[in-house]
Amino acid sequence: MKLATLREGGRDGRLLLVSRDLARAERAATAPTLQAVLDEWARLGPALAAEWTAFETDASRGVAFDAAACASPLPRAYQWADASAYLNHVELVRRARGADMPPSFCDDPLIYQGGSDGFLGPCDNIPLGDEGWGLDFEGEVAVVLDDVPMGTDEATARAAIRLFLLVNDISLRNLIPPELAKGFGFFQSKPASAFAPVAVSPDELGSAWDGDRLHGELLCWVNGTLIGRPDAGRDMQFGFPRLIAHAARTRTLSAGTILGAGTVSNRHDDLSCAWVNRGGVGFACIAEARTIETILHGAPRTPFLRAGDRVRIEMKDSQGRSIFGAIDQRVVVVASQHKAG
Repeated sequence: MKLATLREGGRDGRLLLVSRDLARAERAATAPTLQAVLDEWARLGPALAAEWTAFETDASRGVAFDAAACASPLPRAYQWADASAYLNHVELVRRARGADMPPSFCDDPLIYQGGSDGFLGPCDNIPLGDEGWGLDFEGEVAVVLDDVPMGTDEATARAAIRLFLLVNDISLRNLIPPELAKGFGFFQSKPASAFAPVAVSPDELGSAWDGDRLHGELLCWVNGTLIGRPDAGRDMQFGFPRLIAHAARTRTLSAGTILGAGTVSNRHDDLSCAWVNRGGVGFACIAEARTIETILHGAPRTPFLRAGDRVRIEMKDSQGRSIFGAIDQRVVVVASQHKAG
């Protein structure tokens, strides 16, 4: 199945069926919202799949799919947790702030709890209060889960994956070091994330989904220039079942939980050739480019995102067709309401 959420009828929108080629869409009859299906997947999941198959096979049905009219597939979620499964990314960004990578990170997944009360849609502006905050994008893959019991094993965790998403996990890099120094984790440095318009069921991914990792280039553009094409299946230290089981070690995960794998990042044999225009796979965030520039030149050269900049994130299949649609956003500076004192 391919599903989306139209901005219509309230905060949770209206569930849409989307054709495999992302050309057509139609309001779903099975349930009004995606969360409603997730809440009763055993009953509504098969009914929705049958409805989608009938829609997909009848090319006369539906209207033109408009990603700009869509919210995030889940406009809000009961839980959004994000891992750092790509250790190359962890190592580089920690190096940028002068922190070593503990050896335990190689064996024990790292996950933080993000804000989930509201997500940005795929074409929404990225609001920024101050360019000095160091706005960065982070291209990621995430899964949407059914109920996961506490203490689950990896096989049960794998079976709980209902949908895949693409994410722009927006970060304010210059706010992260002082916030983490307090010893209590991210908050102000992690504003609302954005998601590609279409949620995709595992069976639609074919061989790209091997049961642990989703393989495929994550294409990342800034102002029309391709700066990253890392493969989401490479250099991922922990597969999704392991991440889910880790997250559920001490708690249940409710249906509709979104779990990200972290910024997609591939290791570079030669740092000087890491950039796409030098034959490398580039980066799914700006921070990695800045860190490597610091290593090579003594200081970063690539600026963080500024007002008017555009970010596009997309993944295509083996035939060059967009799988999830694109995240396509522009940075807009907004006036802060915060007053000191």
